[in-house]
Amino acid sequence: MIKPALIAAATYFAAAMTVSAQTTTPAATPSQNAGADQAQIDQGKGVYAHNCSHCHGPNMVNGGTVAPDLRAFPNDRDRFVTTVKRGKNGRMPPWGDVLNDDQIATLWDYLASRRTP
Repeated sequence: MIKPALIAAATYFAAAMTVSAQTTTPAATPSQNAGADQAQIDQGKGVYAHNCSHCHGPNMVNGGTVAPDLRAFPNDRDRFVTTVKRGKNGRMPPWGDVLNDDQIATLWDYLASRRTP
C-alpha cells in the first residue's frame, strides 16, 4: 500500500510541473534582440561603419583576413563587450579607450540585429 504522504507529494509535483510548463515562454531568438529599437540599431550601424568596418568589412565579414564573420558571433553580450573593450589575442586592438559604454551597447544592438543562426 502506498503511503498517503507519498501520493500527496507525487500529486503536488505533477501539478507544479504542469503549471511550470504552461507558464514557460520560449527564449528569444537572437534576431529579436528584445531591448533594441531601430534608432539604437541605426546608431550602432554608424559606430560600426566608423570604427569596425575597416577590419571586419562593411557587411560584418571580410574574407581573406583574420577578422571573424561577426554575423556568426555567439549570442553573448558580455563576451562581446569584453572583446571590444580589451581586444582579442593581439589580433584585435582594444577599443575601451575609444568607444564609450553607450556606443558599445548600440554596436551590440546592431550586431545582434544582423546575426545569422
